[in-house]
Amino acid sequence: MSIIRTVHGRQIFDSRGRPTVEVDIILENGASARASVPSGASTGTHEAHELRDGDASVFDGLGVTSAVEHVNGEIAAALHGHDVDDQRAIDERLRNLDGTSTLSRLGANAVLGTSLAVCRASAVASGLPLYRRIAQLAGVDEPVLPMPMVNILSGGLHAGRGMDVQDFLAVPVAATSALEAIQLTSRVRAAAAGLCAERGLPTLLADEGGLSPGCRTGEEALELITESILAAGLQPGTDIAIAIDVAAASLYDSEAGDYHLRRQERHLSTAEMIDMVSSWVDRFAIVSIEDPLDEDDWAGWQTLTKRLGHRIRLIGDDLFTTNSERLARGISQGVANGVLVKVNQNGTLTGTLDVVAEARAAGYAPVVSARSGETEDDFLADLAVGTAAGQIKIGSVRNSERLAKYNQLVRIAEDPTLGFRNLPALALTADGGR
Repeated sequence: MSIIRTVHGRQIFDSRGRPTVEVDIILENGASARASVPSGASTGTHEAHELRDGDASVFDGLGVTSAVEHVNGEIAAALHGHDVDDQRAIDERLRNLDGTSTLSRLGANAVLGTSLAVCRASAVASGLPLYRRIAQLAGVDEPVLPMPMVNILSGGLHAGRGMDVQDFLAVPVAATSALEAIQLTSRVRAAAAGLCAERGLPTLLADEGGLSPGCRTGEEALELITESILAAGLQPGTDIAIAIDVAAASLYDSEAGDYHLRRQERHLSTAEMIDMVSSWVDRFAIVSIEDPLDEDDWAGWQTLTKRLGHRIRLIGDDLFTTNSERLARGISQGVANGVLVKVNQNGTLTGTLDVVAEARAAGYAPVVSARSGETEDDFLADLAVGTAAGQIKIGSVRNSERLAKYNQLVRIAEDPTLGFRNLPALALTADGGR
């Protein structure tokens, strides 16, 4: 047994300069571990609750000192003397201690920071790489290196609404290793920056390191990323496929009951949104679309899934919010065929692993994802490998908080027993199923 001696939290800062929670776990044998918590900009209504102080005079109300106090008070007292190896019991104790379904009393940021630090401390104590410890917890016999989805062009809430659609990403389907995947997407990213500069388009960085060229329509952005793939000496669909994060919840006008594309000055119905994204799949090398409709547009999602679910990945982010009950509803209603996995949407590591297992059992693709407000903590890379999720969405190949995770994938890839999840394992053709 490895017994918890100390749980200590502090307020640090994420990649947007906003406060977040970091937690240290120290064991009686002197071993220690640390984890920090990300934060999103495009957040789903049904996510676990991120506790903020609300004092506008300090960090515009975004301080997390109350969450840190919960770590250093109730949580530390509740976990003192517990076996760090019993992750599920600890996570259940944290949920019971909070007493709310969304972890709103203690704060999901306080609970998650502790949960992740416990897992890392257990890995340290057992002498296992973190991804191997996560594999044990997830019941995975063969961890696998994931296929990355890399931000190239960004808009939405990640880039001051410079484009209506939030992200256009490159998927290096021709890659046969993690290092080659990073190299191929870096070529596309550099080519996109060059084309933007040549055309006088902005090359400013969005929250996740993607370029923010301010394309007026989704078609313009898709044409630009396609041209960038070609300019990099690669073939769309053969070497690099395209993924899209629409983040449609941020476009939905609940009063009007439609989607407002502000850059185009257009209002679209659900049917028109479905027609629009379907036309993109017909014309471009798209293999994945995330959140093409609002988080509560279940009927629209059903229609869209019947239309495109056999051709591409339809990923639910705000739709599912890494929540077992919402995923179960989606599975029962035939909605989507993939789930974005974000640990801070769920609030505990065990709860997150349960969602991954639920998705896999139903044939839904899990995609492990970072948030727009990240830290240099590289836990996410180990999570994607340990769960054998197959895909990871970190951000662009820019900014230290993104590269920390890519670099960890490169380190993990030195394990000769690990395979790499390539295109055939994604069970999709590179041209979107056409």
